[in-house]
Amino acid sequence: MRYHNDTKEHYEKAENNTFQDTVESNYSGYRCFVDGSWKGSDKFSGTGWFCTSSNGEPPTMGAANLRRSLSPLHAEVEALLWAMKCMIGADNQEVAFFTDCSDLVKMVSSPTEWPAFSVYLEEFQSDREEFSSFSLSLISRRANTKADNLA
Repeated sequence: MRYHNDTKEHYEKAENNTFQDTVESNYSGYRCFVDGSWKGSDKFSGTGWFCTSSNGEPPTMGAANLRRSLSPLHAEVEALLWAMKCMIGADNQEVAFFTDCSDLVKMVSSPTEWPAFSVYLEEFQSDREEFSSFSLSLISRRANTKADNLA
């Protein structure tokens, strides 16, 4: 299982708009960009994901409104979990996930340090086992606009 944190290399690639090209040339599975949307004044949170494949299939995407989460980070976790379930349902077993939420990457990298999210993290670990290849990488907001617009 691979997790990528906010390293200078990954961030610079995303900012220079070459990150996606690099991922496409180096990854043979699916790339799934995820995002959550949360405002304290809204009744709903938004989740969105945008998935591309290396074998030329048309992109797939999803968007949903849920009862407002407790926090923006809760919305991000819910977006990732929903995207993972959608990929499992489509039998996509080799998936690289991308998020613009650094705390989400930190959380799945060090789950014991986030006890308030233990139920989500147990669900994450259970779903994670369905993938033959899985990674979660941090990208810039600018590199995640499609998922952001869906959320």
